[in-house]
Amino acid sequence: MRLFWMLFYWSITIVFTLFLYLCSYLPRVFTDEYYRLLCRLWCRLFVRALGVELHLIFKNKNTLPEQFIVIANHPSSLEDFGMFAYFDVYPLSKEGVKHWYFLGRMAERAGVIFFNRQDPASRYTAKQTMISALTDGKNVALFPEGGCFGKRLYKEFKTGAFEASLSTGSPIIPVFLHYEDQEAFEWLDPDSLLKNLWQIMTAKKHHANYYIYDAIEPSGFNDEATYTEFVYSKYLDWQKTHLG
Repeated sequence: MRLFWMLFYWSITIVFTLFLYLCSYLPRVFTDEYYRLLCRLWCRLFVRALGVELHLIFKNKNTLPEQFIVIANHPSSLEDFGMFAYFDVYPLSKEGVKHWYFLGRMAERAGVIFFNRQDPASRYTAKQTMISALTDGKNVALFPEGGCFGKRLYKEFKTGAFEASLSTGSPIIPVFLHYEDQEAFEWLDPDSLLKNLWQIMTAKKHHANYYIYDAIEPSGFNDEATYTEFVYSKYLDWQKTHLG
């Protein structure tokens, strides 16, 4: 039965991909209002086509804010699609995504903010673009580890999200991602996207749990270093809880 539904969702996703790719060549005046919404729907279909059952698990005790920065750990390639599918955000992404067949152009038209991790000027421009988006009332998403380093947290978080939070007063919503089949979902080689997607499709356990915790307000911090260390310590605690 799972194979049947995967084939069903793949057929829809392929047709939808071609449609969105062609729409990306239309003048923005005809597509801007709807294109992001359609791309988020495409991401949901793609997650289902991979055979993944993605669950949002709300661990928050307080009401989540309407305007925010959402962050998450980054163990797999799936969250590049899953986070955009389930959160109304403008994601930050590495510049290489621009060159993915079909998807790069779609991502650019959907408002993804690209940057080169090795280029300080590019990182600065991306941060300013993120701050401008937040100032305009939009939401953004990023992975503060600064890359995909496997199922365990990297040794530190980058400060960009926390600088933007302090600059704009935007709260941070932390999400901890847990995949039941950690070995299959783990993405250690950024140049092997197709291999990782195949591993996900053939995983023995196909449940993905996205744990959403209470928003963290920037008003409780005086500088980005303290803010970053505090949130990183929270993720270490959640890692013990969800990964052991």
